[in-house]
Amino acid sequence: MAVACKQRIDVSPEMLAFVGSGPVADDHGPADAVTLRFQLGDADHPPVCRYGEGADTDATVILSVSAAACRRLFGALPDAPAAWHLPSELRTLVLAVRDCPFPEPACHTMRLAKSIELLCATFARLDDLVPADGSGELSELDAARLVAARRLIDERWQEKLTLDSIARACGLNRAKLTRGFRTLFNSTVATTIADRRLHGAHGLLLATDLPVSSIGYRCGYRNNASFSRAFTRRFGLAPTRLRALELAA
Repeated sequence: MAVACKQRIDVSPEMLAFVGSGPVADDHGPADAVTLRFQLGDADHPPVCRYGEGADTDATVILSVSAAACRRLFGALPDAPAAWHLPSELRTLVLAVRDCPFPEPACHTMRLAKSIELLCATFARLDDLVPADGSGELSELDAARLVAARRLIDERWQEKLTLDSIARACGLNRAKLTRGFRTLFNSTVATTIADRRLHGAHGLLLATDLPVSSIGYRCGYRNNASFSRAFTRRFGLAPTRLRALELAA
């Protein structure tokens, strides 16, 4: 009985992508290839990205890219084989590659494009990815829980979030949550929530016709004045001014 293999996507002469479950078959990629393996995890294992050798069947998406191309495009490679917790931004891209809703041949084209985006986004985040092997200041378990807290903020920023609710959802106490955020993300929980909401507001301003006051309210601001002040401090332009400039462009 034949074993199902991952779907192979020939992105370019310098890059292959493999999607799905099962092993990798007939990998004839670049001779100097480096490998990124993305695992979405489960209830007992958090999502991770592994650089270097590893088990093909464990990964949902594998990117095999020429080392020379990576140096040319991104300036450098990671120093050694490593594993990092997968932040929400990268997890969303992995899911977009895996769960493409289009029929062929559009699905193949979309997966090709998203694989390139995933590669670029991963290298852009290398400096702030959190080690998944416990090599940092925090234990592996606490780091995983803090990454889960950050993911919760990224995915549920429109809800009413408190220190207690985040800590409870991620199996931490308030002290570990607040100290860990400063250690791992160089930020406070409150600042992280505020920044995520302002970036959400930025997206809504450009992608919808909603009134500025409605966008502010959706993003957790009780009045338009406080929303405009916070937005202007973060982006250097008032919300109405930003929208006007983008529409005129």
